[in-house]
Amino acid sequence: MEGSDMKKLGVGRKVTYGFGNLAANLLLTTANAFISYFYTDSVGLTAASVGLILLAGRILDGIADIGMGIIVDKTKSKYGKARPWLLRLAIPYGLAIVLLFSAPNFGANGNVIYALVTYLLSMFIFTGINVPYNTLTGLQSQDQKEREALSSFRTAFGFLGALAVNMGTMPIVQALGGGKKGWLITAVIYGLFAIVLYYICFKNSIEIDEVKDEAILDNRPKTPLIEGIKGLLSNKYWVIVIVMVIIGNLVSGLSGVNVYYAQYVLGNPELVGLIGLGSFLPIIIGVVLSGPIIVKFGKRNVSIAGTILSIIGCIIIMIAPSNVVCLMAGLIVKGLGSAPMLIASFAMLGDTVEYGEWKSGTRFEGLTFSAESFGEKIGTGLGGAALGAILSVGGYIGGKAVQSASAMFAIKASFIYVPIILYVLVIILLFAYKLDGEYPQIIKELNERKASN
Repeated sequence: MEGSDMKKLGVGRKVTYGFGNLAANLLLTTANAFISYFYTDSVGLTAASVGLILLAGRILDGIADIGMGIIVDKTKSKYGKARPWLLRLAIPYGLAIVLLFSAPNFGANGNVIYALVTYLLSMFIFTGINVPYNTLTGLQSQDQKEREALSSFRTAFGFLGALAVNMGTMPIVQALGGGKKGWLITAVIYGLFAIVLYYICFKNSIEIDEVKDEAILDNRPKTPLIEGIKGLLSNKYWVIVIVMVIIGNLVSGLSGVNVYYAQYVLGNPELVGLIGLGSFLPIIIGVVLSGPIIVKFGKRNVSIAGTILSIIGCIIIMIAPSNVVCLMAGLIVKGLGSAPMLIASFAMLGDTVEYGEWKSGTRFEGLTFSAESFGEKIGTGLGGAALGAILSVGGYIGGKAVQSASAMFAIKASFIYVPIILYVLVIILLFAYKLDGEYPQIIKELNERKASN
C-alpha cells in the first residue's frame, strides 16, 4: 500500500485533483448549458426531440455508470484501480467533446440519429473517466477532513470551469464565425484543454489502497455484483445521498434554460454570460467559505441552511424576473446557498462506504462512486428532458424572435419555480441523514475489527 488510510494530502495534490473536475465541466457544463440551444437553433431539431435525446442518452449512460464502477473495482494496475482510467481515456474524452458539437447535415431524421449517437458516445466516455475520478475521492484518504478538502477543491475547480464555460462559450463561438463552424472550433479548444488537465490529475494523484503485488490482488475476496448492489441498496445513507444527487443534478439539467432566459426574458442572448457569472462565481466563493463552517457544524446542518438560502435566492428573482439587478442578487444568494451541498455530497458518499463496510462487512468504492455518476446522469437527463417538455408544452419555437406568453412562462418556470420545488425535496432528505454524528464511532469499531484480525 502507498501511505496510510488516514494519509494527509498536500495542497498541490488537492489542487491538481481539482483539475479533473475542471476538465469534466468542459464537456458536462457545455452540454448542460448549450446543447439544447445548439440542437434547436443551430442544428434545427425540435425542443421535444432534444428532450427525448437527452433523457434517453442519460438513462442508458446512467446504467453504464454501474458497469464502470464494477470495472474500476476489478481493475488491476500498478497505478491502482481508478487512476489508470484517467490516463487511458483522456484523449478519447477530448475527441468526445468535438463529436458532441459537430453537426454534419444528414437531413431531418439523420440529424436526430446523429445527435443521439454522438451524445450517447460522449456521455459513455465521460462515464469511463468520471467514475474513476470520483472514486479517487475515497481512495486518496480515509480522513473525513481530507475528503472534505478534496471535495472542496473538486467543487471549486469544477465551478471555475462551469463559470468559464458559461461566460466564454458564446463569445468564443461568435468570434470563431458563429454557427456550426464556431461551435466545432470551440469544442476542439475545449477538448485539448481537457486532455492536458486529466493527464496532470493522473500524474499527481495517489491511491492509499494501491497494491503492487498482483498475487495479492488475485487473492482478494470477490463479492458477486448482485450482492454488491444489495449491499448498496441496504445502505440507507447511500440511498439518501444518491437521491439528493439526482435531484441536485436535475436542477443542473434545467440550466440549459439560461440561454433562453437571457434571450427572451432579459432580451439579450449575450447576457447568458452574466447569468453564468452570477450562478457560478458565488458558488466558488461559497466553497471557500463553507469548508470551515462544515467542519464546525456538520455536512448535513450546513447543507440544510444552504438549501434554504438557495430557495430565498429563487424568490428574489421571482420578484422581478426581467430586472437584471434583481436577477443578479438572487443568483448570488442562490449560488452561495448551493455551495455546501455540492461539497458535502461527495464527502457524504465517501462516508457511506465506511458505513456500508461497518454494516455488511464489505466495501465497494467503485460501485459506490459510480452511482454518483449514475445519479448525475439520470438527474441531468431528467432535467434536460423536463426542460424540453416544459418548453414544448409552452409552445416554444426555436429561432422565433418573439415567443408566446405560454412559452415565456415555461422559460420562467424552468428557471425559477421548478428549482424551488426540488430544493424543498432536498431539505426533506437531509433531515433523514444522520451519519455525521455516527461516523466517528463507526470508524472506531472498524479499526478495532481490523486490529483483531
